[in-house]
Amino acid sequence: MKRCYRCGTEWREEKRLSRIDVCEKCHAYSRCCLNCKFYDEHAHNKCRIPSTEWVGDSEKGNLCDDFTFADRSAEGRQAGEGGKPRKVWEELWQDSD
Repeated sequence: MKRCYRCGTEWREEKRLSRIDVCEKCHAYSRCCLNCKFYDEHAHNKCRIPSTEWVGDSEKGNLCDDFTFADRSAEGRQAGEGGKPRKVWEELWQDSD
């Protein structure tokens, strides 16, 4: 399911994404690196496709020819959440009385 990287809102449009399309709920750019299935924080140029050009701001809309909307579940990353690793870290350091 196509969902916004920031808030998790489902993308229901059937048209091809343009550089200026935004999420209807949080207004984050829809055609951006963080919504692409090839985005990888640890890969060269933060993309799993080696020939992809560097994009300075992964949250901004872009015209990458390799963009493919990532398939995310409803339980995916939500805005403002630290996620499970953060929760585990905090629980590890809680005082046990």
